[in-house]
Amino acid sequence: MPARVIDVPLLSNRLASIAMRALQVDAELSPLVRRKFTLVAADEINGDVGEEQKNGAEDSHRTILRTEYSATTNRMLRVAVNGFMESLGVVLQVMQELDVDVLEARS
Repeated sequence: MPARVIDVPLLSNRLASIAMRALQVDAELSPLVRRKFTLVAADEINGDVGEEQKNGAEDSHRTILRTEYSATTNRMLRVAVNGFMESLGVVLQVMQELDVDVLEARS
């Protein structure tokens, strides 16, 4: 079964959580596509921590939005990921233009 993991680093746990909640609202159009959102810390991606530390990681360190896709065909996976990227672009653009944390980080 074709699968893809997309990790999007954000400036803070708050922004990552907002992005996840905004993207979770839209259900996948096809029942043949599965999507799972999680927030992870950078050291979890790099493999620098053990399993017991992953479970106890502070929420404030979870600044990476991880999206895991699986689909029955490569075409279904491509269409789903393309739609996700478009939605993600809109969410990030709104954050860039309206969120105080992003504006402060750019200064």
